[in-house]
Amino acid sequence: MALNLVAKVHPVVFFTIVDSYERRNPEAHRVIGTLLGTVGVEKGTIEITNCFCVPHNESKEEVAVELDFAKDMYELHRKVNPSEVIVGWWATGHEITDHSLLIHDYYSRVTSNPIHLTVDTTLHGGRMNIKGYVSASMGVPGRTPGTMFAPIPVEVISYSPEVVGTNATQKSKYSRQRIVEPSTDLHQISEATQNMEATLDALISYVDDVLSGKVPADNYIGRELTRMVNQVPKMSAHEFEEMLNTNMKDLLMVIYLSQLTKVNVSLNEKLTMLVATQ
Repeated sequence: MALNLVAKVHPVVFFTIVDSYERRNPEAHRVIGTLLGTVGVEKGTIEITNCFCVPHNESKEEVAVELDFAKDMYELHRKVNPSEVIVGWWATGHEITDHSLLIHDYYSRVTSNPIHLTVDTTLHGGRMNIKGYVSASMGVPGRTPGTMFAPIPVEVISYSPEVVGTNATQKSKYSRQRIVEPSTDLHQISEATQNMEATLDALISYVDDVLSGKVPADNYIGRELTRMVNQVPKMSAHEFEEMLNTNMKDLLMVIYLSQLTKVNVSLNEKLTMLVATQ
C-alpha cells in the first residue's frame, strides 16, 4: 500500500487510450491495457510514459484477459525501450467495476503497488475525467482481509516535443476537416511570443489590481512570481544581445552545414547513377 504516490502521465498515454477505445469491438463497453513507465527521480512519483491495449472479454458474470498477448507486447516494448517497466493498468470508464479487482490482482503479481488509471472516454459529466487509484487492504484483524481502491493525485507532464505535438493537435479543433498543416519554426516562435506577451499583460494587470487593492493578494501566486523572477538570469542588455547573436550565428552555421551535406549526398547519388549507366 502506497497512498502517498503521485502519478505523472504523459499525453501520448491518453492518445493511445482514446485511440484504443475508438477502435474497440462494437459489443465492448470498455477497454483495458497495461501502463508502462519509470519510477520518478522524486520520491513517491511514478512517471507513466507509454501504454498498450490488452484484448479482453467481459460480461456481468466473468472477465477473461489475454495474458499471453500482454506478456508478448511487454517484451516487444522492452526491446525498444528497456527502461520502461510495468507500473499498472488502465481502463476506460468513469467508475470501477466488480471485475477491476480481479484484473488488479493480476498486475499485483507482475509489479508491486500497481497503479490503476481510469479515463472517462464517454465524457460522463461533460468532460474526460482522469483518476488514479492504488489498492489498499482493509478489514478486521484475524478475519479475511478486503481490498479497496484508494485515489491518488494524477498530474499531466510533457516533454518538449510532446508540447509541440499537442499544440498542433489542438489546432485541428478549429478545422472542419480536422486537418492541420505543420507550421514553420519561425511561425511557432511568433505564436509563442504572442502567447507570452498576452500572459505578461494579464500578469501585470493582476499585480496592478493587487497593489491598488481591487483584488485580494494570493500568497501562492506571490510565491510563484518570486520563484519565476529569481529564475531569470541577471545580465545587462548588452550581454543579452551578445548571447542572442552568438546563438543565432551557431544556428545559421548548423543550417548551412546541413544544407551542404544534403547537396553532397544528392550529388554523390547522381554521380553514382551516371557511372553505373556507362
